[in-house]
Amino acid sequence: MSYFITIEVEYTLKQKSIKRITHMKKILIINTGGTFNKVYNPLTGDLDIERSGKAIKAIAKAWLTEFEIKNIIGKDSLDLTDEDRTTIIKTIQDSREKNIIIIHGTDTIDKTAMCIKNANIEKNIVLTGAMVPYSVNPIESVANLASSYGYLQNYNIKGVCISMNGIIKDYKRVVKNKEKGYFEESK
Repeated sequence: MSYFITIEVEYTLKQKSIKRITHMKKILIINTGGTFNKVYNPLTGDLDIERSGKAIKAIAKAWLTEFEIKNIIGKDSLDLTDEDRTTIIKTIQDSREKNIIIIHGTDTIDKTAMCIKNANIEKNIVLTGAMVPYSVNPIESVANLASSYGYLQNYNIKGVCISMNGIIKDYKRVVKNKEKGYFEESK
């Protein structure tokens, strides 16, 4: 699924009208699962991971930009294996896009970020997720995805970052505080 927008901005400068066309960067969203994608299963009473990316597609429907969504793995991050992380790295390496958002579970987001960094990939990569499922309350999911997207649109810093709870930093500088229930900058 791709969306694309060309923004036409008109500036008035000293009685002179200037038009500028701005093209948004192409961003690949790799969806690996996690709480972001969980939905209530009325048969079991569990929160199951929805594997087709309905949450991201619902958010994307309202956005007018170009990006591609690749749904891979579809697991809670606590269940990710080294083989799964290798699949994530290969998906990044095989993509043409230089700007990538990875939707990931929050419990091991730092471990996957470290594996990606150790693969020495020369791309702009932001991992994000949510501690509350989009299907339960979309605010955190949308905010984290929007922050990641805005960061990649405005910065061209090769490396691996984590974007959670309004913090976007190098993956080593963002930690999950399990006692407080949110992410914070590491000390």
